[in-house]
Amino acid sequence: MVGFHTLKELITPLIQRENTNYRDCISVGERLMVTLRFLATGESFRSLSDQFRVGVSTIRQFVPETCTAIYECPDTVEEWQQVADGFQAQWDFPNCLGALDGKHINSRPPFSMALMALVDSNYKFLNVDVGCNGRISDGGVFGGCSLQDALENRTSNIPAPAPPAASDQAVCYSIVADEAFPLKEYLMTPYPNQRLAVEQRIFNYRLSRARRVVENAFGILANRFRVFLTTINIQDTAKVEDIVLACCALHNFLLTENCSDLQDA
Repeated sequence: MVGFHTLKELITPLIQRENTNYRDCISVGERLMVTLRFLATGESFRSLSDQFRVGVSTIRQFVPETCTAIYECPDTVEEWQQVADGFQAQWDFPNCLGALDGKHINSRPPFSMALMALVDSNYKFLNVDVGCNGRISDGGVFGGCSLQDALENRTSNIPAPAPPAASDQAVCYSIVADEAFPLKEYLMTPYPNQRLAVEQRIFNYRLSRARRVVENAFGILANRFRVFLTTINIQDTAKVEDIVLACCALHNFLLTENCSDLQDA
């Protein structure tokens, strides 16, 4: 309940409505409860309408609005360095600024969507990009992301190359991903093929361990917000994007507050 009330206080200035002479507005608490119930269960708006005695059209309007109020990527050298320190300490992978992967989001036509996310060593989302056609490959989706542009053009305040522990050779900071992504100076992928030297196999193993945090984060996200296990029955793609971004922000909020799922509120 503490987490629910904290979240309610954070978003109240953004979605508070005034009563009119004709009717009382739906309270922030009720709007938040309905929205969290939708995100956590993926229930239909009709089912939520029956449970909360709120009109379907009203729910269809305020759920995306509440999601918009709920949703930060590191943007300083110090913040990026904290991410790298976490990967070094927990996964023994130096100079790593996050694990990257994509997830398919089922939504109504005209097309499903792709969620592209960068995750830190503690399963928190650092950067999220959603809205691209779900049929596009992970590498193709990343190629159109703002994160890729920032890394390519060096506009994201990434730390300067530095030697890892027990080394005197400076190494670039980078993110890690699987073989579906293109190898870049700032994007490390596994060595291809089966016939690899011992050192290359060790590198692939350690990269795989570091990279798995993003897969685990997606698993936690879908288990916590079961709207991802259904088809999001909203045709407006911008509203679907708001829902996905809100879930990622709530995921981080729950990890930061170290509280249980909010659906019990």
